[in-house]
Amino acid sequence: MPKERPLWRGAAFRLCLLSAALFLCLQLGLRRSWCPEEKSRDPAAARAPAPSRGAEQRPGAVAVAGGGRRRVTYVRSGRRGSTAPACCAPQPPGSRRRKTVRWHIELQPWASPTPSLNYEASRFLKYISTSQISCEHMNMNSLKGYSETTKKPWSICLDERFSLIHRIRSKKCRLYSLGLGNDDNQFELSMANSGCEVHRFDPSIKSAHVQEGRHLWYHRLSIDWRDPNPAIAAHKLRSNTKKLGTVLNEFGHQKIDVLKADVESAEWKILENLILEDVVEQIGQLVFEVHIHWPGFEVSGNDSTVVRYWYSLLRELELKDFRLFHTYKDLSKPQMFLKKEAFNASSCYTLSWVNTRWK
Repeated sequence: MPKERPLWRGAAFRLCLLSAALFLCLQLGLRRSWCPEEKSRDPAAARAPAPSRGAEQRPGAVAVAGGGRRRVTYVRSGRRGSTAPACCAPQPPGSRRRKTVRWHIELQPWASPTPSLNYEASRFLKYISTSQISCEHMNMNSLKGYSETTKKPWSICLDERFSLIHRIRSKKCRLYSLGLGNDDNQFELSMANSGCEVHRFDPSIKSAHVQEGRHLWYHRLSIDWRDPNPAIAAHKLRSNTKKLGTVLNEFGHQKIDVLKADVESAEWKILENLILEDVVEQIGQLVFEVHIHWPGFEVSGNDSTVVRYWYSLLRELELKDFRLFHTYKDLSKPQMFLKKEAFNASSCYTLSWVNTRWK
């Protein structure tokens, strides 16, 4: 009969194997804790220079990951044989700015102990009729290509203490114009002729993106205070509607020197969105046509509540360091205030602000 092995020998063998495994695991753990920088990475990526922080991409250029070369994509300009690149290729998700979450503006206290339309209207009309800062040079005759055929004054501040005139001279300015089928585009043409990059947004334009001349683009887009949700059937009618912050992200633009808006009573909610999402801080000057013959799209409440809301929006601009420097009262429009012939008010005013912190 074969001799039986003692049981203690098998147990000792298993114990040795377990000890060796534990020792190996301990060595690997210590190696990782002492050498955290030893990670697998692409040698080509390590040699590539990092992009400059805060640098703004040129319109139409999209960076390609994993290499030092850039791919440029173009949108058709609408003119056959044109080789000039159209603007604004979609940007990669990582380049988009983070939104500040804010759900409502802070309403200002009532103008009187008891809510009153007379007091609210008086405070509001006095506010929009009083300049907060002086601007000596608002005449655009100095800009090349300007003519006096414009139907209404779109006043911008060209004083030397503000950056707009310097950016115009250096051909680095950018204008966004929001409109709804308005044929009065002399202001946009003048700015484009001066060398500014001009983008006009109008849903009535036939082509998605059209380039006219060297510095002027037309986009079939309507700027709104919300983005459409493709999952909701009713929103499909607003497929060409986007928030200004969304457009800035998609176009890769971080700054707008001048934002001009003539959007037929949508201006109140658009302005609210710009404030709530801090997009207004990316803008140098605002030139808005405001309509006060009715509350405006999706503005609710009784008359005194509506006027308090209007006033509160404009005070929010002041808190963002915007100062009103020009007011144009359009006497060619009906003299109406919330559907009333009252307060000696026009139904339409053009207001111009300058961002005093703009660089």
